[in-house]
Amino acid sequence: MTDLASLKYTAEHEWVALDGDVATVGITDYAAEKLGDVVFVELPSAGAEVTAATVVGEIESTKSVGELYAPLTGEVVEVNDAVVDDPSLVNSDPFGDGWLVKLRVDASAVADLLDHDAYVALTGGA
Repeated sequence: MTDLASLKYTAEHEWVALDGDVATVGITDYAAEKLGDVVFVELPSAGAEVTAATVVGEIESTKSVGELYAPLTGEVVEVNDAVVDDPSLVNSDPFGDGWLVKLRVDASAVADLLDHDAYVALTGGA
């Protein structure tokens, strides 16, 4: 199980786990629950340059379509093809097998994201 307190978060309900200069990104269980059953995931290509706070993908559910925002500026170094093939992973394991992309980033930029307590406060304790 991922230690949720060790992650960073965005107001758009994404989580970030930093390992050196590589940030693994996914959506939170709160976001997955709000979306409902995820049926389609569109992710940027490996090698793509992304800019923080810009739309880089799409997550469609039976209820709505959500946009995936880049939490940080960087280069996409890996995408989770398993999620593209089986979008339900976003619902069943959002902090594990349901991760979305890995970005090479300036590690210091992560400090600008929300910590766990701030994210919990943002979601009203969820």
